[in-house]
This record gives sequence, C-alpha cells and structure tokens, in this order.
Amino acid sequence: MSIKTKTMVSKKRYFIRKSFLLYLVCFLYLCIAGCATNPVTGQSQFMLVSEEQEVQMGKELYPNAMWGAEGGGGEFKDEKAKSYLKNVVLNLHKVSHRSNLPVDFAIQNSSVPNAWAIPGYVVITRGLLAGLDNEAEFAFVMGHEMGHVSARHSASQMSMSILHQALLLGAGIALAGSDYSDAALTLGALGSSLLLLKYSRNDELEADALGVQYMTKLGYNPNNAISAHRNLEKISNEYMKSLGKSSKESGFFEELLSTHPRTSIRIDEIQHIINRTPKYAIMGDGTNKQQFQSVIYNLKKVNNIYTAHYDKAVRALNNNNIDEAAVEISKAMSKDQTQAPFYGLSGFIMLKKKDSVNAEKYFNYALRLDNNYQPALRGMGSINYMKGNFAEAKRYLNRSIALFPGDMSSRYFLGMSYYKTNDFKSAITHLKPFADAQQKHPNVHGVLGMCYENVNDLNSAYNEYAMQVKVAPNNDMGRLAASRLTSLGIKKNK
Repeated sequence: MSIKTKTMVSKKRYFIRKSFLLYLVCFLYLCIAGCATNPVTGQSQFMLVSEEQEVQMGKELYPNAMWGAEGGGGEFKDEKAKSYLKNVVLNLHKVSHRSNLPVDFAIQNSSVPNAWAIPGYVVITRGLLAGLDNEAEFAFVMGHEMGHVSARHSASQMSMSILHQALLLGAGIALAGSDYSDAALTLGALGSSLLLLKYSRNDELEADALGVQYMTKLGYNPNNAISAHRNLEKISNEYMKSLGKSSKESGFFEELLSTHPRTSIRIDEIQHIINRTPKYAIMGDGTNKQQFQSVIYNLKKVNNIYTAHYDKAVRALNNNNIDEAAVEISKAMSKDQTQAPFYGLSGFIMLKKKDSVNAEKYFNYALRLDNNYQPALRGMGSINYMKGNFAEAKRYLNRSIALFPGDMSSRYFLGMSYYKTNDFKSAITHLKPFADAQQKHPNVHGVLGMCYENVNDLNSAYNEYAMQVKVAPNNDMGRLAASRLTSLGIKKNK
C-alpha cells in the first residue's frame, strides 16, 4: 500500500470515528429527550413518536390494513349495523384515556375472526362480529382494542423500532466501508417490521383490563368479557376447521394467540381483572342482546354464504382449481346478489380462463354494486392495459391505488401503462415499489432501467440493469440490460 493510500485510509477511519461519536452524542440526547407520560399509568415511558405522528401513521396504515392485512376485503357494507355499532364505539371512546383523539369505526369484510385498532380507527371483521352473542361482548372486544391505543402500545413499538434502527445506523457508521454495514441495516429493517406484528402478553393483559374498565363504566355486565373470550376461541376454531386445519397448526392464529396463555388461565386472569375493577350500575340486562342480534341478523346470514361458498372459491382459485372456484362462487351469487366481492371474484375466475369479455362484465357489475370495490378497479385496469387502452387503464388503476396504496399488482399495471405512454417519471413512481417488493420479477428491472435512462438518471439505470441481469440474464430483457450496462459503463469511464 502506498503512503498516499495509507493516508487516505487513515483519514477515512478518522472521519468514521468522528461521525460515530457525533452520532452517539445525538443518540444519547434522543434517548434522554424521548420520554412521555403514559396516558393510562401516568408514569414516564420511552417514547419517540408524538401524538400527531401516531394519528398520521394511522391514516397511512389504515387503507392498506383494510385491504391487504390478513383476510383483507375492504369494508363490509351494512349501514344499519355500522351506525349502531359505531355509536357503541363512540361511547367507549368517550370514557377512554385518550378521548381527544379522532376515531372512526368499520366492519372489515373478512371471514377471519379478528379485531384491531390503530390511532384514529377501530375495526372488527365480519367473521368475528357474526360470532359474538351480545352488545356487551362487542363492547369488551372494542374496548380491548382501543385500550392498546390508549396505553400507546403501538406508539411504544414504533419508538422501539426507531431506536432499533438508530442503533443499527450507528453500527452502519462504525462498519462503513465493509459488507457488514449493509447487512446490519437490512437485518434491522426486517427485525423492526416483525416487532410491529404483535403485542406482548403484558400489553394484552393491560388491554384486557382497559376493555373491562371501559365496558363497566358504560353499564355493561363485565362478566361478558369472559364469554367474549370463550366465543373468540370458539369462532377461531370453527374458522380453522373450515380451512381444514386445527387451531394448533402454525400460521395466522398461532401468531395471533402466541402472546395469550391457554383459555383457562386467560379466563382466570380476566376474572381477577373484573374482581378488582370498580363497580358501576348495570344498565338493563347488561348485555342488550336482543337489539344486538336484531341488528347483525343480516350480517350473520351473509357471513354464512361467505364461509360456505365464497371463501372456498377463493381457496380453490388460489390453488388453481378454476372449475371448483366457479362452482362455489355461482352458489354464492345464487344466494345473494348484493355482494360486490362475489362478482369481483367471478371476474378474476374469468381472467384465469382467459375470457376477458365476461371478466369485464363481472367487474363492471361489481362496481355497480360498489363503485369503490378496489379489486374490481384493479381488474378493469389490468384488462384495459392488456387491450392497449392505456388511458382507461390509468383511470381505473389510479382509483385502485388511492383506495389501496399497497396493492403491488395495481402499481405494476399502472407503472407499465405510464411506461407505454412515455411518461417515464410517473412509471418510476409505481414500478420502483413493485420492483422492491417483487425483486425476482423477470422484466421489471430492465423496464425501470429504461425509464431511468429516459429521465437521465444514469446511476439508477445502471443499478436496475445490473439487477435485471442478475435476476433473468437469458431472456430478452436480460440481454438488453447487459447491452445497456456495457454502454453505460463506457459512459461512466469517460
């Protein structure tokens, strides 16, 4: 190594050490400053997320969670049920610890028995709602989910995720110039995303206590917290049975229940919570079962059609059993002609059969039933793209993305529609997230390379062509990418 090279390396190491020390000072300040008072306990807790940031994150997460989370499906359309249940949620919100936050309520059109809350929103699935016995059970489930928001459990997870990333950023600075820095940050991103998937057992128990507290304040019989938990287990087992699986098999419910002890212990814990919760006068029979069952009567009837036929059709289509899927969805449509998902799924079955004419008819009918049924918008967008009607494709797909920003299929067809019409900047906006999500796609990196070349971003073009050659070197796009790499490499060296 020459003296000049040694001097450069020494200066680089000095700069890295200096940068790391500066980072460490800023990081320590962040930790000291990042404390807030927990709204529930009144105690100081580590918090790097402001209330305004919580609400903004909730707004950004909500559409993707409604359409893309386990079960997906968007919102179940039943205005009578929504209005009645939203009133219960608003009453719970008034007695919660963070009644200053905005809140909205929705029924998610999914057979997966689940409920969730994020700042600004509280949601229950059709599948769980159909299995509850009375309003008090519903109030406990919603109170429990709202308790997570009240106690800032999500914000705490976000703060720990930020801390995790900050630590790894420090590691990245300290290891700069080595392969380890990229590896540390990549693993960190993965770990932080996993951190947000579930709550700890202590968080769940605190949410149980808050759910009991909120329902009791409103005059519900708190013993319905126990029956709600028993019903949740029953509904979950029935759902798993409908999938041909046991509740002990790995998958979503193992993750969902992994922070919960077995039922007998959980019920004992809830009973202890009830015993120590201050008593309030019980209103009426403490359950309001009759009105609750009357309001959700239609939902339960429709839910039975989803579980008996629609869900089976979805699974059959996913397994490429097209004829079985067609039979099941026909049964669903014969029993209820008001559900946009039934006709939307029929459209995708027709696409699988390469019958775009009938696919378009089904998608259009789904949109007549629900003008914002996102999968039908995606279907119409993809059909128009394949027909070369790029203006119409963009119209449908932009609406699709507005409803479900995380829908990568819509982003792909929308990005390709912009590419085909030489709007390369807009094409990059949609194709880049698709390429990041589907890194092994056989053509998208080459298309992105051409888009970047056309907007004169040659470094990004070079990187995308290199990725194309790595993923699919032997197809037409791979050979084109290799040719462009050679050309761009010459330009870089001039």
